[in-house]
Amino acid sequence: MTSTALRPDIAAAAPASPGSAWTISSHAGRIVWSLSLLGQGRTLVASADRDAVSVLDPFDGQRAESGGRMVLTAPLTARNASALRRALPVLQPAPIGLATSAGFGDRLGLATPGHARALRTVGAPIAPVFAQQSIREMTRTGRSAQQVVDDATWGALEAGWTAGYGADADHLKTPADVAACAAAGFVFFTIDPGEHVDNGADTASGTELRAAWEALPWGRLEDAATDLLARYVGTAVDVEGVRLSFDERTVTRAAVKYGRAIAHVAGMYRHVRSVMAGQPFDLEVSVDETETPTSHAEHVFIARELRRLGVEWQSLAPRFVGRFEKGVDYIGDAAAIRADVAVHAAIARAFGPYKISLHSGSDKFSIYDVLAAETRGLVHLKTAGTSYLEALRAVAQVSPGLFREVYKFSRGRYLEDRASYHVSADLGRTPAPDDVADADLGGLLDDFDVRQVLHVTFGSVLTSRAPDGALRFAPSILALLRQHPEAYAACLERHFARHLQPFASVASAR
Repeated sequence: MTSTALRPDIAAAAPASPGSAWTISSHAGRIVWSLSLLGQGRTLVASADRDAVSVLDPFDGQRAESGGRMVLTAPLTARNASALRRALPVLQPAPIGLATSAGFGDRLGLATPGHARALRTVGAPIAPVFAQQSIREMTRTGRSAQQVVDDATWGALEAGWTAGYGADADHLKTPADVAACAAAGFVFFTIDPGEHVDNGADTASGTELRAAWEALPWGRLEDAATDLLARYVGTAVDVEGVRLSFDERTVTRAAVKYGRAIAHVAGMYRHVRSVMAGQPFDLEVSVDETETPTSHAEHVFIARELRRLGVEWQSLAPRFVGRFEKGVDYIGDAAAIRADVAVHAAIARAFGPYKISLHSGSDKFSIYDVLAAETRGLVHLKTAGTSYLEALRAVAQVSPGLFREVYKFSRGRYLEDRASYHVSADLGRTPAPDDVADADLGGLLDDFDVRQVLHVTFGSVLTSRAPDGALRFAPSILALLRQHPEAYAACLERHFARHLQPFASVASAR
């Protein structure tokens, strides 16, 4: 993977075990960095030789001399996170390019050490994206883009992670979102043009298609209807033994369905380039959150038109056949998804190369082997809410009473919160909270319906307030996870090792 190199005058020795100290040597002296996990909070501690104390100047905190060294004790603030990334560039998010990769959504800001443990467990060169969150998730959790990046920084330090990591501003829809995320340090931008996809194109009549075709934003597409038809109609593309033909109806339907989305992606890409001002970045195009699958001909159309408009991207998320519901395994025909992924992956190799990205990728264990094999490792796995669910599993272990209250609240919120998700959980199939013994509460995380109920209500749980205005659940959940970091990290390690293992062999072979 692409990673930021250490400054030439500073070399880092990773800690022997997560949570221990980093020893940083320079020509001027040594600095030992560590993250104190004592008490309810976490604190940055740095001990510097006299000749290296200037490295500590940008940090806010308390300084004291001890044994001939300067010791800094600093709070985990945004300013200090920025200073740490400058002092230790290996902690600066960097583009990951075409490496086999996985995105680890972290809605609580405490999951990175567990994610790192899972990566070490599988022992394969899978490039991690530790900082990954959508604007929708940030809004629902009350977190800022800066907090997401900073939490990944502190987590990487705690884990002793020196192999580099990415930062994905997921499902961006507006230029303002791009600017805010770039300023926070994100270097991976996922453009979501879903609102600009015409989901009615697949079932529209000829008259409806013609009207929509004529109304396409030809100026923003830098194209003309006659020119587009001339490029495609009567042509065919051979992709690794699969022949994809374009007649007028296929072309018209593809343009109506995705034309406005393509124009939106091109505009957003140009904005990202402007904001990044020459700095390298990764771009992902996401058309997965649509009502109907992306046909193979439509994938070719999207790729060719984006290239024509000068867009450069590292990964693309099509809408596959079958159902990719949140927090549960794939729902659909195994042979159909294999055939679908195989051609999409072949198109990505032929028209890129770029990676196939699997969104709603959490817990799709039955198809990971297929995805890894058919993409030949040219793949990005994107997970989000499953780390929050594993946090609840850890809460159930150490505080059954709190978990029971969260579960009860989530059942009450599900019918409202499910509106923006593709889920099929039925409250009638979930057990009443008081009917489950304490010892069995953690097992609820393995139940299809309970898992989805807990998954889609995360925002309500984390922002719910008591009558006095105080947050109802979030402080208690975070405090428990900080008090029991091993419980949470162990849950994440087991769970994500299952996600990553199918990709290990293909990642190692690339």
